[in-house]
Amino acid sequence: MDPNPPSFERDRHVRFFSDALEALPSDYEEQEINRITLAYFVVSALHILDALDRVNSDRIARWVLSLRRFPEKKTDFDDGQFYGFHGSRSSQFPNVDSEAVNLNGSHLASTYCAIAILKMIGYDLSSIDSESISVSMRNLQQPDGSFMPFILGAETDLRFVYCAASICYMLNDWNGMDKKKATEYIIECQSYDGGFGLLPGSESHGGATYCAVAALQLMGLIRDDFLSKPMLSSVIDVPSLLQWCVQRQIEDGGFQGRRNKPSDTCYAFWVGGVLSILGAYDIFDKCSLRAFLLTCQTKYGGFSKFPGQLPDLYHSYYGVCAFSMLREVGLRSLCVELGIPDGTILGI
Repeated sequence: MDPNPPSFERDRHVRFFSDALEALPSDYEEQEINRITLAYFVVSALHILDALDRVNSDRIARWVLSLRRFPEKKTDFDDGQFYGFHGSRSSQFPNVDSEAVNLNGSHLASTYCAIAILKMIGYDLSSIDSESISVSMRNLQQPDGSFMPFILGAETDLRFVYCAASICYMLNDWNGMDKKKATEYIIECQSYDGGFGLLPGSESHGGATYCAVAALQLMGLIRDDFLSKPMLSSVIDVPSLLQWCVQRQIEDGGFQGRRNKPSDTCYAFWVGGVLSILGAYDIFDKCSLRAFLLTCQTKYGGFSKFPGQLPDLYHSYYGVCAFSMLREVGLRSLCVELGIPDGTILGI
C-alpha cells in the first residue's frame, strides 16, 4: 500500500484558477471568442473551491455587463434578433470583410455563462433587462423545438436547448421558450441504447445526455423523488438510460463519453451528473472514479483530459465539479443541473 496516497490538492487548484483570472497561456489565443466561457470555468471553480474571495466581483460584473447586446427600443424584441451576451469583446464588432453594419453576435452559450457568473458573484439580475433576453430568445427556437445558438445560424442540437432552459430557469422567466416543443425534441434525441445524441438519430454521447436530462430537470419534468415513482410516468426511458450511464465507467475507474472511447476527466461530470440528477449517484464505483481523477490531477494544479497531460481550464473545471459531487471535504456542493454551486441558487 502506498504510504503517501495521492489526495485532492485544493490549494494548488485555487492557485491554478486564480492565475487564470489574470492571464492565460498563448495556447488560449484561439479561444478568445469564448472568453466569457473561460471566465465561467474560472469563477465557478473558485466558488466551488470556496475561494470566491479571489474574484474581484465588481470588476468581473463590469466586464460581463459590457458584453451585453441591447435592443434600441422595446418594439425591437420581435425583429428576429437575440439580445443576449457576446462571448468576448472581439465578437461585438463586425468582420471587416462582412457587409453587416450592425452585427449581432450574442450567443446562447455565452448568455448562459454570463448569467451564471453574475449569479455566482451576487449581482442583482433584476437590473439586467432580462425581458429582452427571454422574449428575443424565442427567435432562436426552431419548429422542431431545438435552438440555434445565435441569429446568424449554426448547428441546432441539445446543447442549446440546455442553454435556453438554464437561462429561463436562472431568470425565472419561461417566456423564452416553448417548453412543450423543447421537451418533444429532447425525447426524440434518446437513442435505442438509452443515452441521448446531440440530434435525433445520432450516437449517444455523455455531454448530450447531460444536456437532455438537466434540461428536463430544469423544466420540472424530473423531481428529486424521480426513481421512487413508477417508470411508466416518465417521459423518457429511464431504465435504459441508467444502464447506459453505468456502462460508461470502464476498467480504469473513469467515465467515457461514448462506447469504445477512453475515459476522460470531463465525463465524470457529464455522465456522473446525469446519475446525480436521477438520484442514482450510488450505483457506480465512486472510489475507482476518484482514483482515476487523481491520476489526471497535475502538479501545476488543475486537471488534464487524460493522465500525464498538461491541465486545461475545461477539464480542470469539470474535475473540480466531479470532486464536489464526490463530496470532497472543503468543497461547496454543486447544483448539478446548472453547473454552479448550490448556494448560488439561494443567493448565499
